[in-house]
Amino acid sequence: MNTSENLKSSVLKTNEYKRKFSLRELYGAMVFLPSAAQKLVANRKSKLVDEKFIERLQLAVTEVNGCAACSFQHTKMALEQGMSNEEIHSFLSGSNEFIVPEEAKAIMFAQHFADTKGKAEKKLYHTIVAEYGSEKAGIILAACQIMLVGNIYGIPFSAFLSRLQGQKYRGSTVFYEFRMLVGGVLILPLALLHGFVRRLMG
Repeated sequence: MNTSENLKSSVLKTNEYKRKFSLRELYGAMVFLPSAAQKLVANRKSKLVDEKFIERLQLAVTEVNGCAACSFQHTKMALEQGMSNEEIHSFLSGSNEFIVPEEAKAIMFAQHFADTKGKAEKKLYHTIVAEYGSEKAGIILAACQIMLVGNIYGIPFSAFLSRLQGQKYRGSTVFYEFRMLVGGVLILPLALLHGFVRRLMG
């Protein structure tokens, strides 16, 4: 079975939304992509934050939002990085069985970040800075921001793919799925420009 067939099979295990987002929320999340992407790219060179740690953070965000397509893709990536099936399942089910003490605060922050749709309380972010230092905290936040965008876009994509396989999500419409998927592509350039300007202005 190829990757495309595996994705379809994974998506068909879900037939309802855990969470739904608006096009406005997708735009708001996309604004942070330039800064977040730069931090993660730089981290691949510096190795300041372990890639497996980043993957665990992103699995935690995905668990809260319930994106079938993202769960499939990040499960595949986590397996390639050497994570066990049990560990991946634990993060995708919201269990704390495999959370190590030194990562606990960051994982809890990732869950809170997702739960608030990217509007985490500043005081909680400051606890991450105090625990890991400002540079690591920035990478942790960036990992969550990137994953949130993936989830917001991936959720209607999962619903649309499921619809094509004859299994419509409960409470979903073609209009909603189409609006999010096409609208997301159309607003991306403006959101990125907004993000670059925001970054230049500090």
